[in-house]
Amino acid sequence: MKFRVERDVLADAVTWTARTLPTRPPAPVLAGVRMEADPSGILNLASFDYETSARSELPAEVAEPGTVLVSGRLLAEISRALPSKPVDVTLEGNKVVLTCGASRFTLLTMPVDEYPALPAMPELSGTVPGEALTAAVAQVTVAASRDDTLPLLTGVRVEIEDEKITLLATDRYRLALRELTWTPSTPGFSAIALVRARTLNDVARSLGASGGAVNVGLSTGNGVDLVGFEAGGRHTTSQLVDGDYPPVRRLFPDSSPIHAVVATAPLIDAAKRVSLVAERNTPIRMSFSEGQVVLDAGQGDDAQASEALEAVLTGEDIAVAFNPQYLLDGLGALGTDFVRLSFTHPNKPVEFTGQDSLDGEDDSTYRYLLVPIRFTG
Repeated sequence: MKFRVERDVLADAVTWTARTLPTRPPAPVLAGVRMEADPSGILNLASFDYETSARSELPAEVAEPGTVLVSGRLLAEISRALPSKPVDVTLEGNKVVLTCGASRFTLLTMPVDEYPALPAMPELSGTVPGEALTAAVAQVTVAASRDDTLPLLTGVRVEIEDEKITLLATDRYRLALRELTWTPSTPGFSAIALVRARTLNDVARSLGASGGAVNVGLSTGNGVDLVGFEAGGRHTTSQLVDGDYPPVRRLFPDSSPIHAVVATAPLIDAAKRVSLVAERNTPIRMSFSEGQVVLDAGQGDDAQASEALEAVLTGEDIAVAFNPQYLLDGLGALGTDFVRLSFTHPNKPVEFTGQDSLDGEDDSTYRYLLVPIRFTG
């Protein structure tokens, strides 16, 4: 095997392909990145841990085709450290030699014949605009659980019905729902899948951020349920989370007799300031009355803080308390100038939606439901 490739192109592709390599691989070969130089002038890079696969295609001047397996993390570190010159890669016996300017590195190869076959990319189900996917995933995954002892809740439920995708995530303390449109490959396409939140986050950042369309493929009911994403010559697949997601949609209230509207940015700033005195596991209290909301935290002999902001209240006065970080997560995910908080009872979950003006209509394409913390006084 012998090929030449541009340093920046190689470093970017290797870093992306090696990003999901396991820290403690179940088999040594799974710590490797497979490099396959094709006579057509394409270098294929691949990684796989039996759960998630990644493949990159990049142009290369291939003098001698071949396939090798080398340490992925080491290859990524070396490729990023090389000078900005073309990189020559050659297989010499059981070693791969990288030469770039005056720099020369030698890597031991791993047994490529022991490397598992990568899963095929599922058949195309549809395409979604990259920027829309990135924004939607960021809004929803803030509510996904990070507790691996509850694997179901570390996933995002993806509901597809024709041209509409609905993303849902919960960690039992908050619930996020986001709707977006896409272009299905066949009219009337319908599917439900549970995708790992970290997979969606990774795809949104690495594939969606380019701004182009992201191809999505779903394969279910054939023994191995997979989701696949492809954009810009990069492919990634991931096994779906197995299990029945709880029926969380019903948690959203049908109606809310009380709601308040507050400017989002000032509320975020005030919550950050007030939360400075909120010790671990203590809430921020929000008291709504005509024309204002008062945020306060701390009590007794502890440090205390309070701040009042302008608010428009519809309905009777109400006071609630929230986990400061969960409150900030929801407010930060809205992306609108104003937030509407809809209440049914001081101890019932509060729905957050965004709106563009103080007296406008709220946008229900993104809904964040937060369970308040009970407090006295």
